[in-house]
Amino acid sequence: MKGSIVAGGIVAFTAIFGAGLYYSQTYAYYEPINTSAVEAQVSATTLSGTREDLLAENFEGIDADTSPIKYRACFSTPLSQAMLTETFVIHDAPTPLTAPSWFDCFDAQTLTADLEAGAAIAFMGTENITYGVDRVVAVYPDGRAYAWHQINDCGATVYDGEVAPEGCPPAPTFVGE
Repeated sequence: MKGSIVAGGIVAFTAIFGAGLYYSQTYAYYEPINTSAVEAQVSATTLSGTREDLLAENFEGIDADTSPIKYRACFSTPLSQAMLTETFVIHDAPTPLTAPSWFDCFDAQTLTADLEAGAAIAFMGTENITYGVDRVVAVYPDGRAYAWHQINDCGATVYDGEVAPEGCPPAPTFVGE
């Protein structure tokens, strides 16, 4: 009988821990981005290397202080893909990251497939918006647009504990170094 109490306690603890972990990963840290906040200003890198704000309408975004790659945004722009490709740097390896299921305007799987098929074009938003993380902006021909943060080559190397590759900005020093 005592074994069943211990086993029941373990199962109850595991269920509570699992529910807490799910909540913290899916809901706890995300916050909506106020449309007047700096994070709601979407920009892209021009071919000359400067950043220029894009016209962004109907902006919806989320972010979290706990990680630099939790930023996701959905918006629309009146700018054509033709104008964008003549003005801004095309991103060579866009990898949309999955958003929480409750942020339903951002579908990373569909966006990835459309980028691979050429139905959407990705642009460099802001390189190293925080060290090793780029903001990427993807635009469809009808003006639907999406933005997210993804780790770049510099960040992937440094966060793995290796020396930054040539051409990367100086790596930050981390606590404990």
